[in-house]
Amino acid sequence: MLHISQTVTLSDDEIEITYIRAQGAGGQNVNKVSSAVHLRFDIHASSLPDFYKERLLALKDSRITKDGVIVIKGQQYRTQEKNRDDALVRLKELIKSVGVVQKARRATKPSKSSQRKRMDGKTIRGKTKSMRGKVDF
Repeated sequence: MLHISQTVTLSDDEIEITYIRAQGAGGQNVNKVSSAVHLRFDIHASSLPDFYKERLLALKDSRITKDGVIVIKGQQYRTQEKNRDDALVRLKELIKSVGVVQKARRATKPSKSSQRKRMDGKTIRGKTKSMRGKVDF
C-alpha cells in the first residue's frame, strides 16, 4: 500500500514491479544479480482521483509514455529492496507534485522611481565608458 496523502492511497496490485539486471560497471556481480527495478504504473487503470489523472497526463515528462503509463527505473543501489523503495518514493513524489496547485501569477510593472534609477545608472556608465577613448591632441 502506497500512501500519497491522507485521502489518496494506491494498492500494491496497481503498481507492476519487475527486476532486471542493472547497467554499468560492477564486475561479475552485475551479470548474475537482477538488482535493478522497473516500476510501471498505468494512470488510466488506477484508482487515483480524476484530478490527479488529468494533471499527470498533462505533464511533459519523459517517464510518462503516450499510453499513460509511468515507467521508473531504479538502479542506484546494489540491493533490490533499496532500488524498489527508491522507485516507489520517486513515484510518490511525482504524484504529489501534481497535487500542488500553483499560485496564479500576476504581471507587474517596475515602479517609476526604479525605472528612473536604472536610466540614471545607464547614463553615468555611458559617460564613464565614453571617457575611455583615445585622447586627441
